[in-house]
Amino acid sequence: MTATFILGGARSGKSARAQALAEAAGETRVYIATAEALDVEMEARIARHKADRGAGWRTVETPLDLVAAMEAADAPVVLVDCLTLWLSNLMHHERDVEAETRALCACLGRFEGEVILVSNEVGLGLVPETVLGRAFRDAQGRLNQRVAAVCDVVEFVAAGLPLRLKG
Repeated sequence: MTATFILGGARSGKSARAQALAEAAGETRVYIATAEALDVEMEARIARHKADRGAGWRTVETPLDLVAAMEAADAPVVLVDCLTLWLSNLMHHERDVEAETRALCACLGRFEGEVILVSNEVGLGLVPETVLGRAFRDAQGRLNQRVAAVCDVVEFVAAGLPLRLKG
């Protein structure tokens, strides 16, 4: 198992980097999408991501049950995009974020094959104004730290350029 964690800000190039790594790793790939098309803009964004991927990908959409989707992926290369939306979905549906994080890290520890995970680094900007915003930022930071600790490779992407942090 090789687990790679790609972090970056919005529009940093992290998804493109993860996709390029996945395509280089093998021909049979599963893309696990955590986004939900709740409005027209998000529908367009999802369609654009699908078009960018092209052929050779099987897409699994799972806004909440990420571990189950990873365990059922049945492919040598799995890309998860993204943990930020997954966390947002968990919080919105009042799921136990700590338990879900533990389950994800345990899954990564026993995952066979190549897994690439994408997440936003949200702690570089201003302190959010709202209690919910601060709770999300803090939860995202904790999730990113826990996932980075169990991954073999961690990269930070800025302006489309990867910086290797681990591995």
